[in-house]
Amino acid sequence: MLTITQELHDKIVAHARKDHPDEACGVIAGPAGEGRPERFIPMLNAARSPTFYEFDSGDLLRLYREMDDKDEEPVVIYHSHTATEAYPSRTDISYANEPGAHYVLVSTAECGNDEGPFSFRSFRIVDGEVTEEEVEVVDGQEPPA
Repeated sequence: MLTITQELHDKIVAHARKDHPDEACGVIAGPAGEGRPERFIPMLNAARSPTFYEFDSGDLLRLYREMDDKDEEPVVIYHSHTATEAYPSRTDISYANEPGAHYVLVSTAECGNDEGPFSFRSFRIVDGEVTEEEVEVVDGQEPPA
């Protein structure tokens, strides 16, 4: 199960809404080994595409170095689907290389850039196997960075 604060949930949805009609993407980092999402890191979709996302390789390298320096790991890797349901595509599955991460997908297909409702789902993707998991949104704020 993914437990995430309302604030982080809302930041992901806001990023998806802002970048629509292109897919939005990003990471929520947390303390290594704890599985707790804390630090919201929106990323630029280098593909700038409504059907595909790609992290900029330089940005991704900087992010991993920064997480390493802070003893963090990617707890959530998120992106949006702008024309389809919030379920990992074959491409999403093939690029999923963090077996410990929660892969969050937000679909803006039904509402476009409006206020909602948005489909917000989380998955574990390990060795090409997709397993949907429950999402618990809790009160609270993101801890200070």
